[in-house]
This record gives sequence, structure tokens and C-alpha cells, in this order.
Amino acid sequence: MDLAFIPSPSVGVVHLGPIPLRGYAFCIIIGVFVGVWLGNKRWVQRGGRSGTVADIAVWAVPFGLVGGRLYHVITTYEPYFGPNGHPLDAFKVWEGGLGIWGAVALGAVGAWIGCRRRGIPLPAYADALAPGLAIGQAIGRWGNWFNQELYGKPTDVPWALQISSDPAIGRIGGTYHPTFLYESLWCLGVAALVIWADKRFRLGHGRAFALYVAAYCAGRAWIEYMRVDEAHHILGLRLNVWTALIVFVLAIGYLVVSAKKAPGREAVVEPGAQLAEGADEGGEGAKGVDGAKGADNADKGADSVDDADADADAAAVKPSPTAASGDGTEPGADGTVQAEEPAKSAKSSESAKDEPAGEKAGDTADAPAADAAKPAGSGSGSTKKS
Repeated sequence: MDLAFIPSPSVGVVHLGPIPLRGYAFCIIIGVFVGVWLGNKRWVQRGGRSGTVADIAVWAVPFGLVGGRLYHVITTYEPYFGPNGHPLDAFKVWEGGLGIWGAVALGAVGAWIGCRRRGIPLPAYADALAPGLAIGQAIGRWGNWFNQELYGKPTDVPWALQISSDPAIGRIGGTYHPTFLYESLWCLGVAALVIWADKRFRLGHGRAFALYVAAYCAGRAWIEYMRVDEAHHILGLRLNVWTALIVFVLAIGYLVVSAKKAPGREAVVEPGAQLAEGADEGGEGAKGVDGAKGADNADKGADSVDDADADADAAAVKPSPTAASGDGTEPGADGTVQAEEPAKSAKSSESAKDEPAGEKAGDTADAPAADAAKPAGSGSGSTKKS
């Protein structure tokens, strides 16, 4: 038994009750999530806000799915609108048939709408997303393995792909070149190339995305040439080969023109991100300053309370200055100074109340009354000279 080949799955769908779980759809979904995740990391590194890539992907992904399906149906219309075709099958995306050219083209329209709503330049967004797109394609290509489609010419190499026969669709069993695997590995190489070049040359203004497109097209041209599935031919070449060549030339042209007109990289990719980051840092700093001030004030308040207690204790122990000066006060039993004069004054006032009013007046005004009884002349002659 020859084991030198890559086996294909016996089925491409597993039914969970009434819900079909298709390997092709899972590969596409996982590829989208990985691409958005990596794009978000690169966007944040460029100065953008986390979550912006996913917000714009909400627009780009549906547009891309529609564009990919439209390209496939238009370029391979026979199974849907040809003789004995089934037009409703054009909506069965889960059965395979997504053209990367249409997906990127219409997905870019959706991304442009999302970027415009957020005030973000589309080229900067595309640069951040480029490696993630390549990795997403590498994962998505394994969906063709689940569907046993888009394989290459017959071969007996050790990495050949085994395909089972299916007379209903005219599929002949055998071992073929695993073109899905070739393209998957090529896309991983493209992602590594873009990441390296972006760090080395600080690509900006859409040039990282253009490099991704050019590198992918270079590989897609020779991989497409190996495929044996039905396709339209122009001048002896498959339609997708011509598409890859034309898009490759356009991408290289954009790289050259963009490098001359807008060298370097964008300084700001998302204006609101820097303001929000500065506000967050300022808020944290203000909290730290307020906390330090509060701690200082608390320490000062505790010191003031301690000083006040010490002063109160000292005042309670220290005798009053009036006691030392001999004013008639004496210290009490508890060490405090007690005054006796108020008590004496109170006794004097009570004795004064008991005496008659006349006696009090005579005691206090004897001399003035005697002077008043004397004749006027006798008093004035002793004091006034003529």
C-alpha cells in the first residue's frame, strides 16, 4: 500500500443535528479572524486605536464575500446560467467558489466606506492589514482540501494529493498536485516578506499592501497554470493567469509612483487615537498627584493633632504665671490654679447690702460735706490771694 500521498477527507461536512458544519466555511471564518487579529496588532503599532480594524472589517468582510462570489459566478457561469444550469446554486457559497480577485476588489470598497466613516486613510489601513490578508488566504485555502477541488495535474510525488472519484460531477480519482497547499505555503511566505520589508523600509501610503498584491500575483500565476479544473482561456492561458499578470503590473506601478510622490510612512494614521491616549495618561497622572497630595495632607493633619495634644498636656501641668507673681491665687489639689479674690469680693458685696444707705454715704463723703457747710468766704481766703 502506497502511503506517500496526502489523503483527502472522506466528507467535507459534519451534521450537528439539523445544522451542517462545513470545513470550507470554518477555514474561511478562521482565516478572517486571524487576519483581523494580526491587522489590529499592526494598526496599534502604527499609532491606531485597538478595535478599529475590526470595526472596519464589519464593512470589508461582507463586501469581500459578495465580491468573491460574484467574480466566481461571472467567470464560471456555466454551472449556474449555462445549459442545464441551476441559478439558485449561485448563492451556495458554502459549496466553494470564491474568487480572490473579486474579494479583494469589493472588500476594498467596503473598507473604504468604513475608513471614511472613521476619518482614517484607506492606504494606511490596507498596509496594516496586508500580512493578515495573506495569512487568512493561507488558512482559507484549506477549505479546498475539504471540498476536494482546485487541485493540479496528476503526479506521483510523495506529497501528492489523493482525490476520490465522483462520477456525479465527473471527478476522476487519483493523485494530483496539491495546488491548495502550494498556494497556502506561498501566502505564508508573502506575509513574511511584507512584514520584513515593512520593518526594513518603513513602507507607508499603501506600499505594504501593494507589495502583498504583487508577491501574491507572482505565485498565483504559476500555481494557476498547474490546475486542471475547468476555466476560460485567452490566448492559451487561463483567465486567472491573465488577471494575475495584469494586477501584478499595476501593483508594481503603484509601488514606484507612490514611493516618489509620498516617500516614508504616515506620521498619524488615526488622529483620535493619540488624543484619547493622552487623555487616559493625563487622567492616571492626575489621580496619582491627587493621591499624593491627599497623603501629604493626611500626614500634616495627624502631626497637627499630635502637636495640639502635646500643648494641652503641657498647659495642664505648667502653673499659671499669676500664681508665681503672688497675686493671692493658690494651686488646687489637682494642680490647677484656683483664685480666692472672687470669693472675697462676693462677701464684701453682701456686707455692703446690709449697711444703711446714709452710713455708706457718710463714710465715703465726709470731707466734701464739711466743706459745703462752711461759709464761702472762709474757705476761699485760705486758698486765694488778693
